[in-house]
This record gives sequence, structure tokens and C-alpha cells, in this order.
Amino acid sequence: MHPALSHLIVLPGGGYAVHAPHEAEPIVAWLSTLGLSASAFRYPLHVRHPEPLLALRAEIRRRRAHGAEHIGVIGFSAGGHLAGLAALAPIDDPRDSVQFAVLGYAITSMETETYRPARLILLGEDASSRLRRETSLDTLVTRAAPPFFLWHTAEDVYVPPEHTYRLASALAAHDVPHTVHVFAHGPHSLGLAQDAGQAATWTELAQAWIAEQTHTPRQGTP
Repeated sequence: MHPALSHLIVLPGGGYAVHAPHEAEPIVAWLSTLGLSASAFRYPLHVRHPEPLLALRAEIRRRRAHGAEHIGVIGFSAGGHLAGLAALAPIDDPRDSVQFAVLGYAITSMETETYRPARLILLGEDASSRLRRETSLDTLVTRAAPPFFLWHTAEDVYVPPEHTYRLASALAAHDVPHTVHVFAHGPHSLGLAQDAGQAATWTELAQAWIAEQTHTPRQGTP
């Protein structure tokens, strides 16, 4: 796929309550240095499912209408959850499709009690077990799912790495191409993770992976 026909939509985290600034424009700027078309999308906050997903799908269709044939999503924490929903939830319109997803320390399960505030905002206090399951990424994986790049840190206390392990296990069970990196050290909400030790290498690892998905040469290569 020619890079001009690819576009990445960046979804900052913030527990569905705020948009973390360091997970928005700085990520777009980094992607731009790789020669990639990218934009930050500030999805609706303090609303119930499926409003954020519907808003994101409208943005995906808008980008397609402007010529992007290959859509990738890159999300962090709650933004990672939304990115995963866009990539995995059933669609009726092929214009809503996502071709690859990059998730950083993402909330993937609404069936656990970890980071309960985001679940309460998105699903409400009395969410049924069925609704919690239908908004858990690991339960939505099928063999038709797009490739995923997942990264997390083992020390994350807000969204424990169990979330990434759950999704990775489901992807593996369905033979979906995926890459997983769990770094030993680092807190939640690292963003670009500059000066964060080994976790800082996630951008270089993701660069190579994204290049494979978009069929673009890596920076510094012919």
C-alpha cells in the first residue's frame, strides 16, 4: 500500500473522562517524522457506549472519503480500548474497517475490576454481564481481525498487563498476526516513553511493524 493512501488515527487515553495531551499531538508528530499521515481524534467523553465508537467510525469514514484506503488506529489506555473496539467490533459497512491497530497499555477487558472508573463512565454502574463481555476486546476477536501491535509495562498498576495478555491470548487462539512487548519497568501513561529505559524502545519497534502494515520503507532505508 502506498503511504499516501494510508492514515493513522491517534486516540489519546484518559479513562473516557479526559484526553491525555501527551498521547495526542506528540504521537502524531512522531508518526509524521516517519513519513506517515496521521491525526489525533478526540472522541466524546463522559458518554455511554457506543457513542465513542460511533464517533470514531464516522471519522474513519471521513478519512476514507478524503482518499485514505488503509486505516490504522493507535490508542493508549482508554483510547486503546476504543481503538480495539474499532478494529474488532462487528461492522455493517466496509468503510468502517480498520486494517491494523497499535495499542499501548490498553484497557482491553470490561470484565475485570481493574480501572473501574473507565468502565463506569462507558457502561454505567449496573452494566449487565453481557454488555461487559460485548465490550471486552478479547471476546470480540475472530480470524478476520486485523493485525495488532501491543505494548505494556509489567509495573502498570492502573491497567495491569493482564489486559494485554488477555487480548494477546485471544489473538493467538484465532491465528491473528500480532506482536506483543511487555517491558519490565515503567508506570502507566508513558506516551512516547522518552527517557523511560527499555520501554522507550517501543517506538522503534512499532515503526518497523507499522512499515510492514503500510508497506512503507523504514526511515533511513532506500
